[in-house]
Amino acid sequence: MSRKHLLSLALILTFVHQLALGQGRSKFGGRYTDPFGVLSVTAGVGVAYYMGDLNDGVNLKHLGLGPSISLGALYRLTEHVSARGELRFYQVSADQKYSKNYQNNLSFKTFNPDINLGLQADLFAFNRHAPINPYLFGGIGVTHLNPKAKFEGTWYSLAPLTTEGVKYKRMPLVFTAGIGASIKTTERLSLGLELCNNFVNSDYLDDVSTVYPNPDQLPSDIARLLSDRSWEIGEPLRQPGWNRGSAKSKDSYLFLQVRATYLIGNRAQNKERKKTRCPKF
Repeated sequence: MSRKHLLSLALILTFVHQLALGQGRSKFGGRYTDPFGVLSVTAGVGVAYYMGDLNDGVNLKHLGLGPSISLGALYRLTEHVSARGELRFYQVSADQKYSKNYQNNLSFKTFNPDINLGLQADLFAFNRHAPINPYLFGGIGVTHLNPKAKFEGTWYSLAPLTTEGVKYKRMPLVFTAGIGASIKTTERLSLGLELCNNFVNSDYLDDVSTVYPNPDQLPSDIARLLSDRSWEIGEPLRQPGWNRGSAKSKDSYLFLQVRATYLIGNRAQNKERKKTRCPKF
């Protein structure tokens, strides 16, 4: 992670920590529920956007957006803070023919899972039952890298081909930070919108990072063909050591999702609901 990314994550976690310290067990009117242990399940669907070596800024005509979905849970720790865990799937892609480095002619597409754990800090306390509740969150997890490229109608997995002569880790850490807002629609269901950035501790989400290798050291003909694709558009082959990417900053992917949160509650709340449903005469 870059210094900027570490600072962003540190600020979010500091905010979470301060809320945890500052919250009390004060009541906000109505029946008070002990927030600890209250469980909610979550689901999200939206788009994913890639940031890395194969794009050089936002191109509105060729964003390379893909789908993102998530399933998870929130376990409430305090009035403001919840532990958060999710399993997510996302697809991103990019093609250099739409960038300033079009002459390299590299491209990729990937569909990856990731899993992460972290903390979510709500602006308003649980027992306040605010109709709109903004929040911040941060966490850490892992993702599985599986970049692919299409050649003559066939998709090839790039990692086993070592197109830069490097065997990189395919399950790097991912540091997550984001912001969202939930809108209470019923007593137990909330809907909302969430923006999340995911900083990969790897520069190989797109299979591109450093320089062109010596083609004689690559394991196969298809590896050589997909390592340097400039010849496909009439450009001369790149010399070993020429820049193929840039390792100065690592890759990341962004999620924008519509979210649903369903409150399951804790044991005490479930007992209360049963009493309400089954009154004694």
